[in-house]
Amino acid sequence: MSRSNAGFLAFGLVALFVLGTAIRLNNAFAYPVNLGFDAPENWRYIHGLMHSWKMPAPDSDWSTAHPPFFYYASAVIARLGGSHEASTAAIAIRIVGSALGLLAAGLCAWLVHRVAPASRVRSALAAGLVLLLPVHLYMSAMLNEEVWASFLVTLVVVGCALELLREEPTRGGQAWARALALGGIAGLALLTKLSGLLVIAAAAGAFALAGWKRGQKVAALRFTALLVGSALLVGGWFYARNWIEWGYLYPQNLYVHEVMFSMPPGERGVADYLVIPASTFLDPQLVDEDLLHSVWGSAYATLWFDGHRHFLARESQSVTLAGTFILLLALLPTAAFFVGMARGLRRALRNPVGPDTPLLLLSGLTLVGFVAFTAQNPWFAAVKGSYLLGMLAPFSFYASEVLYDWTRGGGLRAKGVWLGLALLAVAVVVVFTYGPVYWNWSGRGIEWIRIPNPTLPSTE
Repeated sequence: MSRSNAGFLAFGLVALFVLGTAIRLNNAFAYPVNLGFDAPENWRYIHGLMHSWKMPAPDSDWSTAHPPFFYYASAVIARLGGSHEASTAAIAIRIVGSALGLLAAGLCAWLVHRVAPASRVRSALAAGLVLLLPVHLYMSAMLNEEVWASFLVTLVVVGCALELLREEPTRGGQAWARALALGGIAGLALLTKLSGLLVIAAAAGAFALAGWKRGQKVAALRFTALLVGSALLVGGWFYARNWIEWGYLYPQNLYVHEVMFSMPPGERGVADYLVIPASTFLDPQLVDEDLLHSVWGSAYATLWFDGHRHFLARESQSVTLAGTFILLLALLPTAAFFVGMARGLRRALRNPVGPDTPLLLLSGLTLVGFVAFTAQNPWFAAVKGSYLLGMLAPFSFYASEVLYDWTRGGGLRAKGVWLGLALLAVAVVVVFTYGPVYWNWSGRGIEWIRIPNPTLPSTE
């Protein structure tokens, strides 16, 4: 690569991060504090901790059943800022969360650079896929734990992938220290969301397979035990407390959440996981009659757009058209991701000692967990693309690999892919920069109460 090309790519990568930072800062200040998933309820929890560090009972308010790391960290941020007003404290918390999201994008780009150092275009693609992912942008503007959890999971899985690039990743005192560090970060992920369990399992599985393949079973077992043990020590106490004091590891169907029990569709069947209707693209809002019974269509509409209408206005033809445009263009990186996953699976089957193994294990566990969660919680509000944000590293790694291959050579295909990516990037910037063109003037979320025949769960 010539010096001029290298300089251009470096400038492009910096420009991507500047753009991603600018959008997130704008949204942190411009997005109303009372909007977003559970924003008022989350603020009540944080505000309560600003007066008392005592952990509340799980059923005392909407958000108090959640793992506490985000809420305690947010209370510290608000206290350091010296403000008890939601409008001021929320901005500071959002800025910190956005910074963590930017770090996650950097980690994804760094992983690609370490695996394929000559493919600088691919590193830039990996960063851009995270920086301009709609769900990552709009969740960064909201007062919640999703971006925090995603950063911690990304840090762990990238650390595991880089560790497996070493000749002997599980031997020696330094390896043990790295196992404790990775486990501690994974424990913080578990203390932020229950889904942190998935990255602990993925990391343990990856190192166990590596030890078996290299004939280092004892060293791998010790490394894995240190990682899992430190993770459970840091993050498991909260769930143990729940079990001892309340009789369950994690609450389900609490009375304080009863409003969700009347949300549609009220039940899930196998067909809900097999059908992706045209309304995924033509009417991307989750109470559409067809989308209500399409888990993956709803997930896609909330990964690449605001299917819940917490960030954008509901019942707006302009918003619907913008959604159609973005969701059609997003088929390009989505297809690239699945093609890249298939390539990674072939590599991992040939040799499980490498970065593909933890990335694939995390992806598989996350998708299985998403299916299990949406089946157990059969309401449209429980289908959120943000629940898949733990897959940032696998998504950027595999999609960037394939997109890089598709854009090499300068032929018609390469030009078409670059044009599609450019149009997608421009559309995302315009739609998900809150205020100048699009904003939410219609209140919190889409209306769902008009949907007939909700199914209430048994209270027995």
